[in-house]
Parts: sequence; C-alpha cells; structure tokens
Amino acid sequence: GTCRKAVALLEEKRIAYRYREYTEEPLSEKEIRETLSLLGVTPREVLRRNDRAFREQGLSGTESDSFLIQKMAEHPTLLQRPIGVLAGKAVLGRPPERLLDLVLQD
Repeated sequence: GTCRKAVALLEEKRIAYRYREYTEEPLSEKEIRETLSLLGVTPREVLRRNDRAFREQGLSGTESDSFLIQKMAEHPTLLQRPIGVLAGKAVLGRPPERLLDLVLQD
C-alpha cells in the first residue's frame, strides 16, 4: 500500500530513512501525542475508520482525544501512515510524495 510506495519513493530519490515497522515497534501514547503535535492534527484526523480494529473496538470517532490515542497505542493499525518525522517536523505521507516536503525544504 501507501507505505510500500513511500519506501520506493525514498529509495528512488536516494533519501536515507529509518523505517519503523509499526506492528513490531508500535508508538507509545507519548510518541503518538508528540507526533500529532508535530503534524498539527487531532487523533480524529489520522484515525483509520475503515480499519478492522475500529469496528472491533466499537469506535465511533467521537471519543475523547485521550481515549483515541490510547486505542491507537493498543491497535497501531488505527493510525494513518506513513508518517515522516525529521528535525522537529512531521508530515502524513498521503500521498507518499508529501514525505519529500520534509527533506526538500530550503
């Protein structure tokens, strides 16, 4: 999906990156809060509503930010991805070309 496209794009442009496998090394609640802050978005804005965990957890998307962040930490597939983070900035890589905004800034 989108993560594979992002990796291919970064490799094509010869941009060094560290890939974090979110299912093996999920973000903590603290990391999710920090990432959301860097992105300038609320948990609702990066919540994958079509994800199986969304249905299985009985989520509506109207829950509190804290509750959604807790669920994202417990079920990492709920968080939209890929997310690129560099030098105190972050972008949601949708489309993957948005990741280039992080590295191609003056």
